[in-house]
Amino acid sequence: MTRNQSTEDYIKGIYKLQQRSKGVSTSELARHLKIGDGSVTAMLKRLSTKNLIHYTPYKGVSLTSAGQRLALQMVRRHRLWERFLVEYLGYRWDEIHDEAERLEHVTSEEMEHRLDRALGYPRVDPHGDPIPTTDGDIDRPNYRALSDCSAGDIVTIVRVADNHDILQHASALGLTLSKKILVKAKLEVDGSVVVKVGLRRQFLSKVVANSIFVEASA
Repeated sequence: MTRNQSTEDYIKGIYKLQQRSKGVSTSELARHLKIGDGSVTAMLKRLSTKNLIHYTPYKGVSLTSAGQRLALQMVRRHRLWERFLVEYLGYRWDEIHDEAERLEHVTSEEMEHRLDRALGYPRVDPHGDPIPTTDGDIDRPNYRALSDCSAGDIVTIVRVADNHDILQHASALGLTLSKKILVKAKLEVDGSVVVKVGLRRQFLSKVVANSIFVEASA
């Protein structure tokens, strides 16, 4: 791993963790990156001197405005490559994360622009996650999790969490983006959901239903 790639991985890791909570602890980041706490602490000190993060020992870390811009640039390149891999190279949506992870680090600004143009300036990746603009703007739609729906709701799938096992399982059940489904039942005892996909009924655990996001269908 080059120093530049390491910096980008740390910054993107902090960005992802900040989406869940404002404060990111050193141990939380270490678990996310699968690196020892000591190595993480040393790297955070270096990133702080580069003005990419705000770091206070024992209190956690957050991105500076410069760090935020870098993170969104990496997220943008990652999601553009995911679109390219699916649309042009025939990858499945559960196969693309690791490939895009490698490609994002070797993408120049010019390549990024050409990739965006070749794809027709897409707004979302194959999982439905928004692609940041070149200016670092990103849509944050307030989609509803399928687990929050009620029996009788007719909804359209707009996003599925970027998790390999969830994506494989959703595909096997026919739960892909833009698919319209009917919520047949919601089991309060465990939060599981029964949906109708086409002519078939499918049972979804709470974990799966929490990972699929929808909007109301007309």
